[in-house]
Formats: sequence, structure tokens, C-alpha cells
Amino acid sequence: MNLRVKSILIFFCFLVLSFGANAKSGDQIRYLPVQDSGRIKPFDTFAKETLEIIYGKKSYKPDQNAKPIEAHWVVLTWMLAPESWVNRPLFEVTYFEVLEKLDLEKGKKYYTGEELFKTEKFGNLMQELANKKESKEKLTPYFQALQRLENQFYVFREIASGRLLAVLPRPDATQWFSVSELPIEIQPYFLEISKNVATFLGATAEGKNIEEAGQSLDQAVIKFQDAARRFNPEKYEAARKTKTEVIYNKIHPFRWAYVFYLLAVLTLLYIWIRKMSGGMGLAWTFVSIGFLIHTLGFGFRVYLAERPPVSNMYETVIWASWGAILFSMILEKVYKFRILLLGGSLVGLVSLIVADVAPAVLDPSIQPLEAVLRSNYWLIVHVMTITISYAAFMLAFGLGDLGMVYYVMGREKHDDTIQKLTTGVYRSIQIGVAFLAPGIILGGIWADYSWGRFWGWDPKETWALIVLLGYIIVLHARLVGWLKNFGMLASGIITFSLVIMAWYGVNFVLGAGLHSYGFGAGGVEYVSIFVLLHMMFVIYAYLSQKSQKTNS
Repeated sequence: MNLRVKSILIFFCFLVLSFGANAKSGDQIRYLPVQDSGRIKPFDTFAKETLEIIYGKKSYKPDQNAKPIEAHWVVLTWMLAPESWVNRPLFEVTYFEVLEKLDLEKGKKYYTGEELFKTEKFGNLMQELANKKESKEKLTPYFQALQRLENQFYVFREIASGRLLAVLPRPDATQWFSVSELPIEIQPYFLEISKNVATFLGATAEGKNIEEAGQSLDQAVIKFQDAARRFNPEKYEAARKTKTEVIYNKIHPFRWAYVFYLLAVLTLLYIWIRKMSGGMGLAWTFVSIGFLIHTLGFGFRVYLAERPPVSNMYETVIWASWGAILFSMILEKVYKFRILLLGGSLVGLVSLIVADVAPAVLDPSIQPLEAVLRSNYWLIVHVMTITISYAAFMLAFGLGDLGMVYYVMGREKHDDTIQKLTTGVYRSIQIGVAFLAPGIILGGIWADYSWGRFWGWDPKETWALIVLLGYIIVLHARLVGWLKNFGMLASGIITFSLVIMAWYGVNFVLGAGLHSYGFGAGGVEYVSIFVLLHMMFVIYAYLSQKSQKTNS
């Protein structure tokens, strides 16, 4: 067994031992099954998602120097003692025009419920939002900010009243009983949880009898779960995956994956800068560990959602970055250029970081499928095929970026590396086209099955075709000699803007068409700046290499 394989096995043993250990005292509350957003999830997930809606983060920090408080304790205290949160800066509001209309102090990020909701101005804003919704027009960023404020108010109010936390399956309906609706025979069990939560938080604050209080709380939660299971054994069986989901939340596999991609990038950069002949074994080890953890994350989501994890923007970004790493590893094995693995690692690193830090735009929560998507067969053969083609185009984009860097540094000095990158871009585009073309055809077959027509010039369909034609033009231009090295590298960057439009723009900018299940909002300004900066970088690299030719 070689060193790389040993390193990977040792890491995974460490991962299992770290996160597979028994939960600490007082943690049983995190495993409590809750019905929310059309599925059964652990209270741990429910609390994190709820806190993120209101606070923008998955843990609460009372002040800059304080230790973060975990989401499940925060959300529980909203319900048990909502009055204690009235004057705490809890609600995240950042949109300038909203702050201006509420006459709030600028420069802050968090505001109290008193500041936001107990004024006539808040009522006026909600009426303005209601009028906009009635018009059926697409919401502008201002109205999106108002809608989030409305959601924050609603969620906090419903949690505080006990109406939003659904913990007991009904015998005669799909919707579970909320805490405020619990049958009389079940109420004492939940009341016992409430008392023990208060005792445990008090013990934690005083630093006394924490273990004992935690064990009492755990026992209260287990007794409630036993009572709920007796109340409706068949429906409570749907909660069997909550422990696995809490482990998934604890591990946060995609964050671990990009940590190892970062280590791979740093290793590869060091090898290139020092012009070392060795060191690739270490780089391959880091990439391999990151890729396996990335795959583990997919395994978790497939098991929890019981479907391929490609139903929203977050999942497709994670899937495409996985594909980009896979294709870079394959191309690196074939060509042994070293630079191809660097390009793939950079793409995987950046994509996973963006997915991790932008939950408002890329929602990481596991949601039930829209009715039109409830076919695992078509999700696999159409959606996964289309998005894996985006992975290859993403890799071509990353390699094109590296190529522009080398042109700026000096084309003649780095001609060999530029040639290698050009080969990588060309092969990546070929792989992308090989997946995209059948993906579009399969999508047409699914459209005929679902909507009764093969092709209807829906915006999503149209832009997928534009992407395919754009990349086919690039391949043919290279084949007949119209595109030299610079042109090929630049095309890898410029043509990716078509992918961004088909992938992100149709859903988040146009917001039109039959593919409405993928629509979202936010991030338009950041994506626009991203595209513009890369266009400017290509122009700068072109002028730079022209200048180098003139000087030589």
C-alpha cells in the first residue's frame, strides 16, 4: 500500500472517530424529529435554517468577544422566553433603502425587534410589498429585501407562539401537530423538555451541574420521542434519518473538501514556483482526500433526500465543481502536465467557497422536489448530464484564466505552459460538448413526456442551445486554425459567460419560462462584476501580449 493511500485511509479513520463518537450531554435535543418545508428533519437542521433566515448565520454571537451560541439553543429560547429577545440585535437588515424608510441607523448589520416591527413604518412597508405581489411583477432587489424582512417577522412570531415547530405526526393528516397544538396526553412530555432546557441553560451559565442537567434533558427528549412513536408508530418511522442528518451537519463535508483543495493548490503552486521535479504525490493526496470527502457529501445528500442532489442552484454548483475536479484528474493522468490539476483544484476551491459563504443566494437546505422534477430517472439522465457539461466548461474557464496569467507574465518565457493550458481548454470543451448535446436531447424527450412538446423555445432550452452552439463554434474555429493559443484560452473564459447566463441568468435574472422550479433571487451584482472583471482581464492580457511583441 503506497503512502498516498495510507494517508487517505488514516484521514478517514480520524473523520469517523471524530464525528461518530457519542453526542455530548444535552445534545439529544438536536435529534428531535421536526416536520418543516415538506419533509422530516432533525431539530438541529430546523434551528440552523431558521436562525439563518433571521440572523444570516447558523450560530448567534451576542457581541464581538462572546462565544457563539448554537442555533438549537437560540431557537428554543425564542419559544420558551421570546420577551428576552425583544431588545437584542437579532434581525439582519442590510439593504440601504429599507433602513432609510424605517429611519434606522446606518452602518449596523443587526437590529432589535423593537426597532423594526413596532413602528407604523414597518406596516407601511408590508403594505407596499403586498401591493407589489398583487401586480405579479418580478420583485426588484428592494422588494426582495422587504420580503426577507416579512419572512423574518413571520418566522420569529410563529416560533415564539409555538405554531411553527411541528413535532408530532397526526393520525389522520400529513401535517404534524405543532407545539401549540399538542394533544393533552402528549403535552406533559414536551413541558418536561422545556423545564429541562431552562435548567440546562441555567447550569451552563453558572458552570455548575452541567453534565447532570444535560443527562436530564436527554432523558426528557427520549421520553417525548417514545411517546410520539407510540402515538403514531408508522408516520414517526419517517424520522429514522435524523441522526444521519445531524452527523452530516456536524461534518460539513463540503467545507472539509475545499480545505483539502486549498492545500492541493498551495502545494502545486509551491512546486511550480520552485520548479521542483517531485512533490506531485503530496498534491495528489490532498486532491484525492478532498475529492473523496466531496463525494461523501453527495452520498449524504442522496441518502437524506432520496434523489440525485441536483435540484437547485446550490446542489448544481457542488455537483459541477465535483465534475471539474474529476475531469482535471483524468486529464492530468493522461497528459501529466501538472498545471491541469492546479486548474481543477482552483475551480473546485472557489466554487465550494462561494457555495458555503452565500446561503442567501445558494440555499444549502435539502428541499422536497417540485412536482415536475419527481423522477429520479430523468434527474439523472437529463439534469446531471447537463450540469456535468457545465463542470467541463468551468474547468476550461479556470484553465483559461491561468493561461491569461502566463500571457501577462510573458508569452515567450512560458510558451510551453501556455501550450499545455491550451490543450487542457480544448479537451475540456470537447468533454463539455460531448455531455451537453445529449443532455439537451434528453431534456427534449423529458419535456415531451411532461409538457407534451419536445421543444418550445423556453428561455432555459434556448440558452442551453446557445451554449452548445457557442462551444461548437469555438471547437471548429480551433480545428480550422482560426483560433491560436491566445484565442483558445480567451474563448474558454468568454464563452463561459454563456454558461453563466443559461445556468444562473435564466433562473435569477430573467425568472421566466416553464423551468420555474429553479428560479431564485440575489447575487446579480456580484455575478455581473465577476463576468465584467474577467472580460477586462482578457483585454488586458491581449494588450499585454501585443505590447510584448512590439517590444521584442
